[in-house]
Amino acid sequence: MGSTSLGRRLVACLLNVSEARRKDLVETVAKAALYDPKGLRREGTTVLNIFNDHDYNRSVITIVSAIDSIREVVLSACEKACTLIDMRSHRGVHPCLGAVDLIPIYPLGEDVLPQDCAREARAVAESLTERVQGTSVFLFGWADSPLRRGLAQRRKEMNWFKKNPDLNRIKPDLGPAPERQYGLTGVGASPYVMNCNVTIDSQDIELGRSIASAIRESAQGGIPGVQVLALPHEGAVEIACNVESVKGEPPSQEWPVFDIGGQPYCHAPASVITARVSELAAAKGAGTKGTAIVGFTPRECRGLAELALSRDIGEFWREQRRIRM
Repeated sequence: MGSTSLGRRLVACLLNVSEARRKDLVETVAKAALYDPKGLRREGTTVLNIFNDHDYNRSVITIVSAIDSIREVVLSACEKACTLIDMRSHRGVHPCLGAVDLIPIYPLGEDVLPQDCAREARAVAESLTERVQGTSVFLFGWADSPLRRGLAQRRKEMNWFKKNPDLNRIKPDLGPAPERQYGLTGVGASPYVMNCNVTIDSQDIELGRSIASAIRESAQGGIPGVQVLALPHEGAVEIACNVESVKGEPPSQEWPVFDIGGQPYCHAPASVITARVSELAAAKGAGTKGTAIVGFTPRECRGLAELALSRDIGEFWREQRRIRM
């Protein structure tokens, strides 16, 4: 993704928490990643973005730090989230199981290997269940040794996609049976996963589901690396895509390419996803209203993290619009 010395040890955590309607609360969680309990700023760490979605009642906090310090940074944010978010009162249209719903760790720098991310993810999972009594965790990706099951598969196994799952029937990898207050947290590591959401100009959820079924990776003619849900959103339907980076050479020159441990990876660009959704929607007489990337592409994340850290900006989410203009 680049070769500056500043970025060679960087990793990203796109922390998903089940709260968006109280933005001050979410910012408090983000700040917990940046400042220690004494209020002192943690060096070499930045929060690039906070994405809040009111309908989903879900926020994604993009945290970047060196692999050597990411563990404590993420744990501090998770501990704070667990004190502020109670799943017993959560309401939102996006599937979720935990107050801290997802802790994925992605390599950004050339000197970070898959086993490094797996080690830190497992350490975060173990420490979270020790520090916050009552929290429960399932592992995915490189952290799920030796099976390395993907996030989508693990979520199915945990009944994450069900509206009101029976927590007593869920068997976490770490911690007790999930409690209603904290729920269940997914912790793992993998190549970078971008979130790309395309809104169709329709309220027909069945149309959305048919489009989702057609573009997901497992479908014949689907887009490699794409996992997708169709969800009602702001009076329309959103085709919400997790865009996983896939190993190997890209199918076309449009697909961005980067290396992890000397191996090539690529990911579907937002333009390819948007074009395919638009084509399928148009075939049913519907248009599209727009595309949103939650946070950044892998390349953007690395570049902006280097910029933020070179300027010693921790709360980059407050500055990014001005800096990027």
